[in-house]
Amino acid sequence: MSSAATRPADPDHLWSVDEHLEDILSTVRPLEPIELQLLDAQGCVLVDDVVVPVSLPPFDNSSMDGYAVRVTDVAGASEEFPAVLEVVGDVAAGAAEPVRVGPGQAARIMTGAPLPPGAEAVVPVEWTDGGLGAGPANGMRARSLAPEGAEGQVSVYHPVEARAHVRAEGSDVKAGDRALEAGTILGPPQIALLAAIGRGTVRVRPRPRVVVMSTGSELVQPGEELATGRIYDSNSFALTAAARDAGAIGYRVGAVADDAETLRSTIEDQLIRADLLVTTGGVSVGAYDVVKEALAYTGDADEAGGGVEFRKLAMQPGKPQGFGTIGPDFTPLLALPGNPVSSYVSFELFARPAIRALMGLKDVHRPRTRAVLRADQVLRSPEGRRQFLRGTYTDGEVTPVGGAGSHLVAALAHADALIVVPEDVDVVEPGTEVEVVLLG
Repeated sequence: MSSAATRPADPDHLWSVDEHLEDILSTVRPLEPIELQLLDAQGCVLVDDVVVPVSLPPFDNSSMDGYAVRVTDVAGASEEFPAVLEVVGDVAAGAAEPVRVGPGQAARIMTGAPLPPGAEAVVPVEWTDGGLGAGPANGMRARSLAPEGAEGQVSVYHPVEARAHVRAEGSDVKAGDRALEAGTILGPPQIALLAAIGRGTVRVRPRPRVVVMSTGSELVQPGEELATGRIYDSNSFALTAAARDAGAIGYRVGAVADDAETLRSTIEDQLIRADLLVTTGGVSVGAYDVVKEALAYTGDADEAGGGVEFRKLAMQPGKPQGFGTIGPDFTPLLALPGNPVSSYVSFELFARPAIRALMGLKDVHRPRTRAVLRADQVLRSPEGRRQFLRGTYTDGEVTPVGGAGSHLVAALAHADALIVVPEDVDVVEPGTEVEVVLLG
């Protein structure tokens, strides 16, 4: 595989978290761009800058229902002395040739309709009598500007300033402006903008297809009867959901029994729909570590699509890890540990960045911050390992959730952060400032 030359030759080398991640990111390459219809591009990453071909709005238009008027015709208008104007016509949204507004005239206008020639502002309908008739109400004197015998009139009770209640042409974006930058993830607002400027298709990097599979003959699918010695498969659900949360199209494969040939066959079948494969379980040193048996890297494996190298990392949880490429297209594969917390933490640290790299994003990592540790007791970490503890983060403080055990799924469900304890620190006192990875 492409990064094999940078790997330590010593098979017993204890990899750091950073070394392992660098090896992954130096191998994974962004997916090739494709042209997609707008709705098909949701969640994808924009490849090119998008320039606005036509201003938004493309013309001056009314921001509300009312009457388009000349400012001088309604100057000084009041409840006692309304300005009475001749209504020369209606201007609806989509009108191609609106009427012209001359002295003493008004045009009934709808929200979004183009401001007619001669008009300078819009009077909201609430500031008028709605065109029910001219003349004073309750004995009030009207200042009529409408010609005698006008068929339609409207009384205006408030003055307006020039451009009042008018959305100016280009007030949103102007022709020639950059609407969206390359690298933008297309969500509903971005798709709305693309549609508004007339784009029917867009060039993007597609969402990566990530296939997740658990291994272990002890695994039972949720909803099935749980026999003695068996456990429910939660990892494949958690990691498929995590892949989708990262922006991928996630495919979950049912748990594979502890048989190397079955696993190899299953992976081969899944390659047709995978840009990234993620397995969980079977990467340690036990007698039934089927992933290692099926996929272990060999020196002459490159001709057949690379191979997977299994290694030990200076981290807790998640010491055993595997990474490589397989198949004719050298599809990257991440082999993660089987303990639930180990697999999830490993996914966040290694698989999520790989997915974001496939998407073509520049920043592939979760946000990090510093926080004050709020704990009931001193935290202890194994010397020489980078530990990741689950925690909850609020307003610059982080509180540990659960213990250090890699099987504590319930604690993981209540965590929204990872507390990072560096390799050279084995004791963390309450009140200490620590690094935190924010998970949500």
